[in-house]
Amino acid sequence: MSSETPTESAKPRLNLMFSNLELVIAVLLGLVSIATAYASFQAALYDSQMAGAYTKGSTQSTEAESLYLEANQQFLEDTQVWNRLAELDIEKDSTDAAIAADATGKYDTLTFQAVSTDFAAAIARADAENTADATVYHSPLDDEEYQSTLFGGYSETQAKSVATISQGDVYNSFSDRLTLNTVLMSISLFLLGIAALVRQFKVQLVLMSTGVVIFVVAAALTAMIPYLGL
Repeated sequence: MSSETPTESAKPRLNLMFSNLELVIAVLLGLVSIATAYASFQAALYDSQMAGAYTKGSTQSTEAESLYLEANQQFLEDTQVWNRLAELDIEKDSTDAAIAADATGKYDTLTFQAVSTDFAAAIARADAENTADATVYHSPLDDEEYQSTLFGGYSETQAKSVATISQGDVYNSFSDRLTLNTVLMSISLFLLGIAALVRQFKVQLVLMSTGVVIFVVAAALTAMIPYLGL
């Protein structure tokens, strides 16, 4: 019959459990450290993409404003030209032949010098609409095709600016989430580090389990964020 007491026989098993548990904690510390570095690196990359998107979007917005001011200036000039053409058009119907001839000459000269191709097409379409329906006045300045040609560059560039800044917001959201995940992984590292130092098995197990749960949650949240390469 063995003379070894139960307490003495349990010591090797307990030492083996402690030794294996410490090895598991060491492996977990390595895995969590790698995951933390990955999340931090991805957050930095998303920060860089966010800054680039915001800068590009701001530049596009400035360009769009410039295009709008240019288009609006042209619209104001066309408005002045159209108002003058309308006055001359009335004078062309004057009963005084000299006045009518003078108005016709001015009308033709102003049309040749100050009316662009797009505005001339708008005038032609407006004249056709006014002829077809005299009850409603159609102004070439309200012509949709003319407006689209004039302000199309602004609308397109402004839309690109909005889309680019929106993409920057997405990058910013990903960066914030990754930063939060990095914080959670850091907490996990802290708990695992404490678990590696304490000698009480139950306390060690509780700390390790808590750290693992936090890490698994943070890792799952990190995995849901698209990978961003260099």
